[in-house]
Amino acid sequence: MSIAILQEGVPAPAISAKDQEGKPVTLEEYRGKKVVLYFYPKDDTPGCTTEACAFRDNFPKFNTVGVEVLGVSVDDEKKHKKFAEKYNLPFRLISDADKSIVEAYGVWGQKKFMGREYMGTSRVTYLIDEQGVIEKVWPKVSPDKHAEELLDYLQQKT
Repeated sequence: MSIAILQEGVPAPAISAKDQEGKPVTLEEYRGKKVVLYFYPKDDTPGCTTEACAFRDNFPKFNTVGVEVLGVSVDDEKKHKKFAEKYNLPFRLISDADKSIVEAYGVWGQKKFMGREYMGTSRVTYLIDEQGVIEKVWPKVSPDKHAEELLDYLQQKT
């Protein structure tokens, strides 16, 4: 099964899951706001930590432009909570342990690392507009520069 990310201009699939605090999260609750929905492979790994901390460091700028940030991985709520506390992450991390969200967004599939093939989550980001439609897709993300790249895009749109 290969990765088949969603395209710009299509409605974002509904989300119904829990965050790191065990609180329910739906995409519908963010209707009327833009949402950065970023998918990452695993809590507390080097690339994912770099990416999460870049979002953390730029979080006030995302607030200034009125954009919510949500991170999604297949880790459970407990791992998300530990990760969020360890790095003081100010945004919600969505637990997708049953893989329904990563599959709906087309980011779960065959990956290869150092010659080994395995199933996993690709590092993909979706910007969802105020009406719940995918406005922009970043299919290949550089963990250290991605938050700034998103902000540049958002600032050009305002």
